[in-house]
Amino acid sequence: MNDTKTKILKESKSLFSELGYKGASVRKIAAKVGIRESALYNHFKNKEEIFLSVAKDIFASPFSFNSNEIQEQALKGKPFLKKYAMQYKLLSFDKDNESMFRILLIELLQNKELREQFMHDFHDKNIKILSEGFFIMMQNDLVRSGDPMIISYEFLSTLFYIRLQITLLRFDSLSTNTLSTQFEKHVDFFWDSIKL
Repeated sequence: MNDTKTKILKESKSLFSELGYKGASVRKIAAKVGIRESALYNHFKNKEEIFLSVAKDIFASPFSFNSNEIQEQALKGKPFLKKYAMQYKLLSFDKDNESMFRILLIELLQNKELREQFMHDFHDKNIKILSEGFFIMMQNDLVRSGDPMIISYEFLSTLFYIRLQITLLRFDSLSTNTLSTQFEKHVDFFWDSIKL
């Protein structure tokens, strides 16, 4: 990605976080980047395309493993889940992503393309990675047999809920200290419920 496009995404993320989707106009984005509005259209066709590009990073899977890497990690059993949850924790407590995550939750209800992107980039990819990992663990007698997809939903849903709790508490300027260990506790509890 060229420098101007990278700067547009960086400044857009800042403006979306500060002003929301509706408040961050193309004109404001271009001004913050230091380019003419017409020059911005050389990189993105409209504000929605910029927003969807920014959203892609927020909803990204904590892992971008190929099948060989998933197999290698999954054979470790619980450390695979720990590593996954710790990456998720880092995303959840990342203050740079906090405001954007809030805005994305609002926009998900209003933007069909964003919902489709969320389902593809966050939901489907995470479930695929986790279900491949759980399937490998089952084949190697690390965990009980079952439906790897359902087990993946169970594991991921708690992580997502903790992230949502963090967002809601921060929105009201309340402490998130009690949630800082919930990711690790979730892995311990979950592993004990599925291990052989």
